[in-house]
Amino acid sequence: MMQTHPEPSQFGMQPLPIAENGQKLILAAASLQAHTFKAMMRYQIETLAFLKHRYEQDVKLAEDLIDGSEFNDAFDIFSTFLQNAASEYATEAGKVAALTSKLASETARRVRREAKTAIEDVAAKTVA
Repeated sequence: MMQTHPEPSQFGMQPLPIAENGQKLILAAASLQAHTFKAMMRYQIETLAFLKHRYEQDVKLAEDLIDGSEFNDAFDIFSTFLQNAASEYATEAGKVAALTSKLASETARRVRREAKTAIEDVAAKTVA
């Protein structure tokens, strides 16, 4: 196997191994930050969509209460609203748990890939 050496820099020197590792560390940190940002945006989108729906249901509750003419109607309207709200909050909690699990799996996969790359780089430098 033919050994290749990095090209000398504009100053006529080869880059130091620590500089190469530093670059990789900075790129890995930037990648992790981007991944974290993406995850937080997913949570925000999910939360805002859910809140929009709940606020629409709150408005509908007010409209239904205004339109109802009897006390029993108001009681039925309000109890149905509470049942639906409880069910929707439970469903949303399940969605958030699933999203958290998915993001944790993606993060673990990313960390494993970065660790494998780092190990391969160290092994290649040890052989060279």
